[in-house]
Amino acid sequence: MLNIDGQLSEEKLKDYGLPIFRLGFRAFFLAAGIFAIISMVAWMASYVFSVEFLFSGMPASLWHAHEMIFGYAMAVVAGFLLTAIKNWTGVEVLRGIPLASLLALWLVARLMPLSGLTIPVMLIAIANIAFLLLLTIACLRPVLKVKQYKQVGIISKLFLLALCDVVFYLGITGMINDGVHWGLYSALYILIALVLVMLRRVMPMFIKNGIDGDIELKNRAWLDNASLVLLIVLWISDVFTSYDQLTAATAMLLALLHMIRLAGWYTHRIWRKPLVWVLVAAYGFIILGFILKALAVYLNAAPSLSLHAFTVGGIGLVTIGMMTRVSLGHTGRNVFQPPAILFWIFATLLLSAVVRVLLPLIDMEFYIYWIGLSQLLWMIAFTLFVVEYAPMLLNARVDGRDG
Repeated sequence: MLNIDGQLSEEKLKDYGLPIFRLGFRAFFLAAGIFAIISMVAWMASYVFSVEFLFSGMPASLWHAHEMIFGYAMAVVAGFLLTAIKNWTGVEVLRGIPLASLLALWLVARLMPLSGLTIPVMLIAIANIAFLLLLTIACLRPVLKVKQYKQVGIISKLFLLALCDVVFYLGITGMINDGVHWGLYSALYILIALVLVMLRRVMPMFIKNGIDGDIELKNRAWLDNASLVLLIVLWISDVFTSYDQLTAATAMLLALLHMIRLAGWYTHRIWRKPLVWVLVAAYGFIILGFILKALAVYLNAAPSLSLHAFTVGGIGLVTIGMMTRVSLGHTGRNVFQPPAILFWIFATLLLSAVVRVLLPLIDMEFYIYWIGLSQLLWMIAFTLFVVEYAPMLLNARVDGRDG
């Protein structure tokens, strides 16, 4: 059995065909990295250079929003869970042909809007929703088999994301008036919840294991409970009501609570370890997202700033941080001696988030240039990731073990 960093006890090596289909992280992390580049090229062409794309009749801005959540982010979630659940339960997960089939379904859903063909939206919807439901079943089966019911909360979020996608497509087709807004923003809040749960689980361990010397990290049960309740309140208030003052107050409270949590985990020694500081930076951008959400009400700040603090800064940094770490450990490499290029991958993506979120606060006159520069930095970061990590993901473990 493996832990999260890929260390194994003795396990019989099985033949699952090509190395890329031996465990979920390989196929889906590589797919996520490549799609992060391709989708941003298409979005830059559309938004910055006004190139017209069909996107199967979907407005370019909605395609971009949908694909960043249900395309890129869900590929990372799939790769992470299809690897972690094997560790948690000791039960076999999708591998070989079943894993390749699930990846193919995800890929079909991504390629149809990019094909330039007029493909019925409902056909794209079926592919997307089928992928999410099959992923949910694949993750739930091992958990139920060993009765690890504490993991059901995480997996239930996959099902909720599938429901969000249903609502989104019902909105696109005009069956639900506010379906697009409800579906996309509900999915965003569920992803934020998933990220925060994951950070709460792994960050203290990564900090303790990753820095030099001893450290005592503070965790508070009341903070865990309060932050969960307030996030649910914020989701309902922001997505389904027009109670802006409640939204702003809840967002500021969430920012305060998460600052308290992060302060209890902080040590200056993290900055020597890229695999640690990238997660701290991601957490910081999620906190900034809550602050900017409140400032959108109090000071009329652009709502897109909080949105991209959550997505580019929060989800972007945490996903690339987890992909790089999990890939090292589960390919038999030493996570405590990562490639030197990791610093530049993380720094480039961090700069992308800074340019997209903070520079517009300073000078809106160059807004389109800030967006273009942020997009370019995003593509550079993920190109570096793919170039460095594709050989690891495509080839067998360096220690000859399974995975």
